[in-house]
Amino acid sequence: MAAAGGWRIRPAGPQDCESIAAIYNHAVRHTTAIWNEVTVDAANRRDWLAARVAAGFPVLVAERPDALGACAADTGPAAAAPQASVGPIPDPRPPGSGPVVAGYAAFGPWRAFDGYRATVEHSVYVDPAFRGRGLARALMQALIAEARAQGRHVMVAAIEAGNAPSIALHRSLGFGHEALMPEVGQKFGRWLDLLFMELRLDDREAP
Repeated sequence: MAAAGGWRIRPAGPQDCESIAAIYNHAVRHTTAIWNEVTVDAANRRDWLAARVAAGFPVLVAERPDALGACAADTGPAAAAPQASVGPIPDPRPPGSGPVVAGYAAFGPWRAFDGYRATVEHSVYVDPAFRGRGLARALMQALIAEARAQGRHVMVAAIEAGNAPSIALHRSLGFGHEALMPEVGQKFGRWLDLLFMELRLDDREAP
């Protein structure tokens, strides 16, 4: 799968999990993109990736062909703006070690009941060093195509309500039917509002 500017969207593999962990941890430490407070390591992300793949859910990465850049991210469809002006975390890999993973996207079950099996919830994150290049949109478009190929009916986005760029991106991709849930979360000593958005993936009148 290709993206603008020579970037490539492809399925993630175990070799990407150091970068994915760094992206995730940056969001945990600095943003309301993820409402978790505990960081993870590459082994944790390998287990997470293996579980997603085994369940039939895609995990995609945006890759550039050189090893210049950083491996940290904090924004995307389910993400919020950074809490402070924080730069990218340096790439932990040795120079010349291969392509850089600048973002990732995935979807999984929305709720763990049989009746929701045609509905998925997604997330997408792009390294701050690589924002403004259309990667979040490219990842989202590829993820939506995967969901349609799997016969999913609805994709749900759960976005921190203050994340105007993510909300605008989702609207531009056709997400709507918004529902606001005030003060259902907390992080950094404040209550957080959650905005649900959804995209209808097909026109089926019945499952």
